[in-house]
Amino acid sequence: MNLDVEDLLGVNHKLIMDPVHGGIPLLKHEVAIVDHPLFQRLRYICQNDILSLVFPGATHSRFLHSVGAMHVGGRMFMAMIENGLKRRAKSSIRGIPDKTLEAISYFNRLVRSACLLHDSGHCSFSHQFSRTPAINHMLNAPGRFEALWRHDNYRAYYSFIPEELEHEHYSILVAHTILHDVDLSRYQLEASDIIGLMETSEVLPSQRFLQHAQALWPLIKAEQSLEGEAPANIGLRVQQVLQGIISGELDADRADYMLRDGFHSSVTIGGFNLDHLLSNLHLGWCTQTGWSGLAISEKGLGSLEDFVYSRHQMYRQVYAHKTAQGFDWLLRAAIDEVMTQPDIAAHVDECLFNIQRFKQLTDNYFWEAFRKYAEQNIASYSHCILERIKMPHLATRINLTHDEEDTYIEFLSKEHNCPKAHIVASSITARFTKIKDDFNAMKVLCRDPQTGHGNLRKITQTSHFFSKFSDDRITHFYIDPLKHQPNQFQ
Repeated sequence: MNLDVEDLLGVNHKLIMDPVHGGIPLLKHEVAIVDHPLFQRLRYICQNDILSLVFPGATHSRFLHSVGAMHVGGRMFMAMIENGLKRRAKSSIRGIPDKTLEAISYFNRLVRSACLLHDSGHCSFSHQFSRTPAINHMLNAPGRFEALWRHDNYRAYYSFIPEELEHEHYSILVAHTILHDVDLSRYQLEASDIIGLMETSEVLPSQRFLQHAQALWPLIKAEQSLEGEAPANIGLRVQQVLQGIISGELDADRADYMLRDGFHSSVTIGGFNLDHLLSNLHLGWCTQTGWSGLAISEKGLGSLEDFVYSRHQMYRQVYAHKTAQGFDWLLRAAIDEVMTQPDIAAHVDECLFNIQRFKQLTDNYFWEAFRKYAEQNIASYSHCILERIKMPHLATRINLTHDEEDTYIEFLSKEHNCPKAHIVASSITARFTKIKDDFNAMKVLCRDPQTGHGNLRKITQTSHFFSKFSDDRITHFYIDPLKHQPNQFQ
């Protein structure tokens, strides 16, 4: 029996027990990826930086989230394949050719692997790390991207040098390193096809990908032949559809972290019906316009609305919580603080630009740095983080411009009889949804009840629910604890 068919039929090699999804099976090459030291480092990076200071259960790791995203991504792909088979059966087409079965297996493994590696480039404390001024300055210094790739050819994945280094760029290099060490040729997989599904990469499909894409066509458009379609065009369209599973408005990343963050934070607002949502996903392809992407059936719109509303609530009630945002500000200040130490700055610089040292950059490294700094400097942000000293919260405002923010700080200074320099602001952009206006990345599959024929329509043409949401910038205002009550540190 071929290896890819064994994987497709569930001949599993290892099982990870997950508190959110239950037993998650790992295929043989996935075990090799997970066991790599660069992936194992994710065990020591918290998914939600220091959210556990407010929601004590939120101590789960990027490791768990990555495995969960892999599981959800595989479920999403196979759900769309199942719906494609159902649609094909209604066209009186029976049987699955061997080449189509092999294509399903190949793409299933690509999607799962890309989801598994999608967050592999996160540094200490996840998103808060790169938001720290000292780290941001280090990441965006001239020549940093070239320095990061000095031992490898970045042109295999990028046609230009990005202006700013983000964690997605690190994920590409980490994935490149891990997949090279794993030697995917043993598993009939192309590393470039996996990385081509990840954010920021610009990889064209391999010849193997193109061949499998042609074999998958009948499941995407049962009544449409290959005649007149160039293999390269088919490959690019399939790649675009699969990229939507890894990074899109409805993707495996968001689906997992919504359920996982809600579960570990012990709140119910992050829940939605994943099973019902998946059962209504389709591989969308419009031959008239050339559009390709994820499609959801009309009866699945309710589940999609629940998904979006849950994200809205999680941002409002959990991620943008006033106390949590206060601790995030203190965390960034503490990182800036310890980065003034020459030995720490030199070590972080080396870890950021030497992929073999990158695995040393974990939350634990900075917690130890905070402890050492606080021992010598009790009046410090490091001490505040270690002792969980909260910043006095003054107010919360939404969608202030930077000028309005400065004006409001002046108002708070007079209102609370407090020097302006003592007041700080911490913001988070709550990206509730982009599913409105001219959103075209996902469409609704509408079927004529009489003929059974389907057509793809824009989401905004079938539901007005999503027009209620916007990308809001939530800003909390606090008093700096080091300046507010300096005597408490004596």
